[in-house]
Amino acid sequence: MTTMVQEAAAGATAGSRGAGAETRGDPRRGELAAFLRSRRERITPEQVGLPRGRRRRTPGLRREEVAQLSAVGVTWYTWLEQARDIHVSAQVLDAIARALLLDRSERAHLFALAGTVDPTPASECTGVPETLQRMLEQLEPFPACVQNSRFDLLAYNRTYRLLMCDLDRVPPEDRNCLWLAFTHDGWRSSLVDRDETIRLMAAKFRAVMAEHVAEPAWKAMVKRLEDASPEFREIWARHEVVRPGDKIKVYRQSRVGIVRLASTSLWTGPQQGPKLLTYTPADAETHERLLRLHAMALEEEAAPEPAGT
Repeated sequence: MTTMVQEAAAGATAGSRGAGAETRGDPRRGELAAFLRSRRERITPEQVGLPRGRRRRTPGLRREEVAQLSAVGVTWYTWLEQARDIHVSAQVLDAIARALLLDRSERAHLFALAGTVDPTPASECTGVPETLQRMLEQLEPFPACVQNSRFDLLAYNRTYRLLMCDLDRVPPEDRNCLWLAFTHDGWRSSLVDRDETIRLMAAKFRAVMAEHVAEPAWKAMVKRLEDASPEFREIWARHEVVRPGDKIKVYRQSRVGIVRLASTSLWTGPQQGPKLLTYTPADAETHERLLRLHAMALEEEAAPEPAGT
């Protein structure tokens, strides 16, 4: 806390010299300011445990509320959103990332714009509250996950962990359904109608990306896929667009066999951001196989760690 207060004071000195810095100097400051505003405006007070009040006109959170949640000065945070030339430490960026409920890609984008090294780049700042994680667990043995609009997996329960591959063995930065569908052998082999599935996924991603086309994190995702997968490059070049729709999804689970699942999407807030995806069995055979898969996950969780790990 002391470090943050001291930084705010230092920022005040820099800010008094830096008025109008948004029009000159490092252009990343303007990008950082716009990014912070966009993330702040998408969060409701209820999502972070604050009262809404009767006269709220600001979309999302107010600046002073973000400052309060981040334990930084209101003036300092305001200057940050005004693209002033002030220093931002990793400690304060971490606090802001948590206050704004940034997922791991958004967190990486925040640190990149600030020109600061993330001290915990492998840790996932998902913004998924403990109550939602408990809800995922209560849905077991049915698979369920929380996914953002970029297809990043923010959280999942035990059954979903094993549905397509062992997600716990996938690096956090690779836990993205589109990335896994084009690059992960285990995930790809679980897709019964793989060609149609990946074509539709790419088309859905393009449709959603229309609202984020200028955002670096989205462009970086496309670039990464194009570099890694000739198949993605060929499909992406078609410019196909499709909106999400409900249908029975069929997967080939490596240990229990074919499962047929009906999916349901529920937004976790008033904005179309992260959503809760649940998968219910479409037939009795699938229900029985999900029970077996869930039991396997519980057995693995209870097994002692191998010696030497």
